[in-house]
Amino acid sequence: MAPNDSAETNGEATGTVVGRRKAARYIVPFAVAGVAAATIGLVPALADSGDPELPDITAQELIEKIAASDEEQLSGTVKVSTDLGIPSLGGLAGSFAPDAGAGESSASPDARLMELASGTHTLRVAVDGPDKQRLSILGEGSEYSLVHNGDDVWGYDSESNEVYHAESGGNGRADGETEKHKAPEGVPATPKEFAEEALAAAGDTTSVTVDGTAQVAGRDAYKLVIKPKQSGSTIGSVTVAVDASTGVPLKFTLAPSSGGKAAVDAGFTDVDFAKPDASSFSFTPPKGAKVTEADELKAGAEKSGAADKAHKDLAALEDFKGLNVIGEGWNAVAEIELPGGAGLPAEGSGDVPPQARQFLDALGDKVTGDFGSGTVFKTRLVNALMTDDGKVYVGAVTKDALVKAADTAE
Repeated sequence: MAPNDSAETNGEATGTVVGRRKAARYIVPFAVAGVAAATIGLVPALADSGDPELPDITAQELIEKIAASDEEQLSGTVKVSTDLGIPSLGGLAGSFAPDAGAGESSASPDARLMELASGTHTLRVAVDGPDKQRLSILGEGSEYSLVHNGDDVWGYDSESNEVYHAESGGNGRADGETEKHKAPEGVPATPKEFAEEALAAAGDTTSVTVDGTAQVAGRDAYKLVIKPKQSGSTIGSVTVAVDASTGVPLKFTLAPSSGGKAAVDAGFTDVDFAKPDASSFSFTPPKGAKVTEADELKAGAEKSGAADKAHKDLAALEDFKGLNVIGEGWNAVAEIELPGGAGLPAEGSGDVPPQARQFLDALGDKVTGDFGSGTVFKTRLVNALMTDDGKVYVGAVTKDALVKAADTAE
């Protein structure tokens, strides 16, 4: 069994994972919660079959082992589940796609990957270096696949028999411009990607320890536990099961401080580090499939005016008067001033029908403090306080911590 050694990651840790992006220490809640919102939740114990006996290792050594891992070839099955205490986003996916309402394709990554933000999903992944990746979301009698092979990115929805195609320019960038349709390795879906985000954001407000061993997907692993030292965070701990042989994270679990089941949990149920078969990355549109090119979606958005709307939305975002971060580490809270200084319509103002007012009140808790009054909207991880004078305070902190941050804001 590995000892319960600890390492305070204060920026001096070696390796490429910890120590990068010093500023990330001040946005730990957003880095971790962002990962959670992009995918996962609770997976049953993933075939743990006892704690294997492994050589002792310190937390610092285990972090360095993760950073030094150079495995670029693997395939396997990942169970991913997210329980953030918010409604399923699957049906809303198309609404958030920039091409929504403009001849969108059900095979477009924008229309499908948001499904991973809630619920439980089974993924099959295959990776062969930076230019070949495949990610498949398995449904009941259907499958969605995203394939990157050299200069091409393909999306295929078997249920609708629709195909999406984009040119990646050989660098994982669709249309050679943006990373929006980056190949599957850019999609937060594997334990390694979650672990890298969490470790990169760890700072001197964080305790990192080795807490024994486990067996995940039939492989021996060490358990790295990341916890906030501060009180007031909605994040209780992050546990990463690290393959003892390769240093590859096999399982990632984010537990809320409120208890209950994990808010985020992603883990391999089976994994193979051999070179995947080349056929895994080859794709030919099936007979009769509707094929939509990324350029067509872009042109459709411009023709329908959706592109202009997107530009206007971006312009509106620029009206925000900056982002002020109050506190640091796990207790960091972002202060945002809404354009026009407008908060929720006051009760009795006549701006909102009584039934709608009741609905809004049911979603949040009314609070008061030195800052004035407002409403706190809660999930299991990220909470937001919207004041009546048009300011918003957001963080992976408790309601009381949000009110305290608003009270101390300048």
